[in-house]
Amino acid sequence: MPFVDELKIHIRSGKGGDGVVRWLHEKGKEFMGPAGGNGGRGGNVSVEAVSDLNILFHYRHKKEFKAEDGGNGMSRSMHGKDGADLIINVPIGSVITNLDTDKKISLSEKGEKATLLVGGHGGLGNEYFKGSKNVRPKESTLGKVGEEADFFIEVELVVAAGLVGLPNAGKSSLLNAMTAAEARVGEYQFTTLEPNLGALYEFVLADIPGLIGGASLGKGLGHKFLRHVKRTKILFHCISLEEDVLNAYQTIRNEIELFDPELGKRKEVIILTKTDLVSKEILEQARKTLSNKNSKIYDVSVFDDQSVETLKEKILKILRSPTAIKQTAPGRLPKS
Repeated sequence: MPFVDELKIHIRSGKGGDGVVRWLHEKGKEFMGPAGGNGGRGGNVSVEAVSDLNILFHYRHKKEFKAEDGGNGMSRSMHGKDGADLIINVPIGSVITNLDTDKKISLSEKGEKATLLVGGHGGLGNEYFKGSKNVRPKESTLGKVGEEADFFIEVELVVAAGLVGLPNAGKSSLLNAMTAAEARVGEYQFTTLEPNLGALYEFVLADIPGLIGGASLGKGLGHKFLRHVKRTKILFHCISLEEDVLNAYQTIRNEIELFDPELGKRKEVIILTKTDLVSKEILEQARKTLSNKNSKIYDVSVFDDQSVETLKEKILKILRSPTAIKQTAPGRLPKS
């Protein structure tokens, strides 16, 4: 199922029901006065954050959402039925922008709700206008039209950790090995065209698509996916041992910091990947080269089950222990 993280839709709240002109008559009795009821209010439209990060996929072909209209007033002074409110479920981490007003609403916790549009008021029936000088009112009013606007929904993933790195750094393969994810893997750049998600016990991990130099300016996959890093608690920076590790590390760090300086302060762990393709000497040299950048450096080969299990244990220890990921300096974690 493709991950849909952007959606433009048109939303309308419900129209208020019309008030009506009615008269109260009973068999054998004289005229007893006006009895036209008011119309019901139109339904409101709200959004609610849910844990299903793929919920927008089900809306991809639906361009318009509308709450129920209020019912018209009825005889015997009965009010029309209020229109049912419409609740649109969106993923946790959604930012909803009213394109007509530029007002933004952000939902960062499960169950968090916000009203987008208010339904129209119901019209008034003729009973409302009855008075000592107007005993036979023929007036009634129409229900008010509901609000409507275009909205843009943009998802900024709320995950425990994000895997970042250059294309072909081995992020997708690592996510597959550690979780039940089924991320696409191939021997070419930009294998990942959208964030892949996987669950490591109670923690959601996101494989952020590969970045290149200039991504912060929109080059390659650019801003579209860099923004997904914004809400992750910690970054797992994957670097292939086939690369110039220092250059690879600095390229990604530069792009993240250019995109948002606050991201440069995010907690980080370096993971050296593809250890099966290099000698122990090259691995040790890579660790030494990066040691002044970060004290947390792990290594893994997805073709070595024990290596993957060891990495999972280390990652879980970090994610489960607040003190283990307490930030002591930009981009660094304390030594264990």
